[in-house]
Amino acid sequence: MTQNFPVDSLAETISQQFPQAVVQAADTCVYLQPDDLRKVASFLKETPGLEFSYLVSVTGVDYVDYFELVYHLVSISHNHSAVIKVKVCGREDPIVPSVVPVWKGADLQEREVYDLMGIHFEGHPNLKRILLWDEFPGHPLRKDFWYQNPSIGSRWYETTQKDASQD
Repeated sequence: MTQNFPVDSLAETISQQFPQAVVQAADTCVYLQPDDLRKVASFLKETPGLEFSYLVSVTGVDYVDYFELVYHLVSISHNHSAVIKVKVCGREDPIVPSVVPVWKGADLQEREVYDLMGIHFEGHPNLKRILLWDEFPGHPLRKDFWYQNPSIGSRWYETTQKDASQD
């Protein structure tokens, strides 16, 4: 079974190489500055003893005030795993560096996050919609999507509007 790489140790190792990159070492993950993501990802993949050669997943989460990107990493050669996260503020044009140059497996995952959440990945070789058509209005996994696009229709949105008008 894969062992979790100690978060404090990972944060310290990253900080030694990139002093400003670590925002916080939480219980289960390390938060990074968005601008340092690609440099740190490359470091995590190439550094002996770490060698996180496999990107398991890239996930986007909308917390209304900010977006969070979650990267699950595995070192097959050392049998350990880690989670790194990046907070992205601003709903208008959230941008983070793409990790496709580091892990080719991020290609479709970043495109999915872009398509459904609207987060742009700077330096991605082919950032375009992957699930929805080009003319689709907005990004449906955002918390504010149904408020911005009521004409598309949602039972949840319609129910909340009826409840609000009855108050």
